[in-house]
Amino acid sequence: MGADSIQGSVAPNDLPPAMLSARKVPYGRLSGFYFFYFAALGAFLPYWALYLQDTGFSAAEIGQLIAITAATRVVAPNLWGWLADRTGRPLYLVRLAGFFTLVAFSLVLRLQGFAGFALVMLVFSFFWNAMLPLFETVTLNHLRHDTYRYSWVRVWGSIGFIAAVVSIGKALERVLSIGCLPQLIVLLFGGLWLVSLAVPRGPKEIHGPEPSSLSNILKRGDVIAFFLACMLQQLAHGPYYVFFSVYLRDHGFSSGETGQLWALGVLAEIVLFAFLHRLLARYSLRRIFLASLALSVVRWLLIAWGVDSLAAIFSGQLLHAASFGSAHVAAIHLVHRHFRGPHHGKGQALYSALSFGLGGALGSLYSGYFWTAWGPHWVYTAAAGSSLLALLVAWPSVGKRDVD
Repeated sequence: MGADSIQGSVAPNDLPPAMLSARKVPYGRLSGFYFFYFAALGAFLPYWALYLQDTGFSAAEIGQLIAITAATRVVAPNLWGWLADRTGRPLYLVRLAGFFTLVAFSLVLRLQGFAGFALVMLVFSFFWNAMLPLFETVTLNHLRHDTYRYSWVRVWGSIGFIAAVVSIGKALERVLSIGCLPQLIVLLFGGLWLVSLAVPRGPKEIHGPEPSSLSNILKRGDVIAFFLACMLQQLAHGPYYVFFSVYLRDHGFSSGETGQLWALGVLAEIVLFAFLHRLLARYSLRRIFLASLALSVVRWLLIAWGVDSLAAIFSGQLLHAASFGSAHVAAIHLVHRHFRGPHHGKGQALYSALSFGLGGALGSLYSGYFWTAWGPHWVYTAAAGSSLLALLVAWPSVGKRDVD
């Protein structure tokens, strides 16, 4: 990619180092992308299952429809990541994917029935799921040697999620019907595409020594264990993303209270992000990743058996900071270390495809199929078992080769 367009007509060498750094890294616009991306996610994740239930779909059909959005992550990030590495234009592809995400999701306003909804979920998620791993590459290229600042940019995604989930929850409780949800999501996708147009191109990545071949990286035992653990960890999140709102409503929580509990989890994530750079300086990525998996087991057991206790469900939501927040940031950094140079885009794509894609799809499917047969308590207990298995897989080797 070419030089950063925001440097203007002033020669870079004429600027003081602090000013040069500030001009080269467009924190506001990078943060704005995460804000809108996760605001759209905050409108979709907590309330889409409620919308589908209100539309008349069964628990199994809801699980299948949401599994489609996760399943596209198996294919889409790898295809788009390959295109980004091949063309060297990840930001252009982010903008292209953002436009077609907006157009495709708008079709939900016209199509009806399971087949129509399945088609919309398939097409829009193919583009939507391409955006984040591509943009992670853009962000890390902008940050370059200051990758520890990643959490400071990413935290605005959490803020966007909270803003959406709380405001929409209150609106659905007092003003709007659940039938207005698709229009709200369309507006957020429109904002996401527009802000992507404002993000400048990042500097070219400076490659160090010639990296290992992609096949050699993927044959390493620690890399295989890392991806498997990430897949199992996201599989555990399946019943949370699909049925947590339904679960709470069935136990007497209102739409506003449901939104507040979703927001609590992300608020805990924001607090974690504020101090994560200190944790990264003090503890290895391995320790942070393993601790995140261990705390995830506790979280799902609290949700499984403590839904009638406000203290238990409150504590379970606070642990979102571990089950997603610190686990994801540690994973992003591990991918950044394992997949260097020309493999960076493919590495981020593989992480997204195998964890959020394959893991998310399997988690959505099993929770949909067994929600009625097993009951919610045992579905969330199975989630705890999946996180425990992820911990056992990761323990022998993940992160051991890295010097922190």
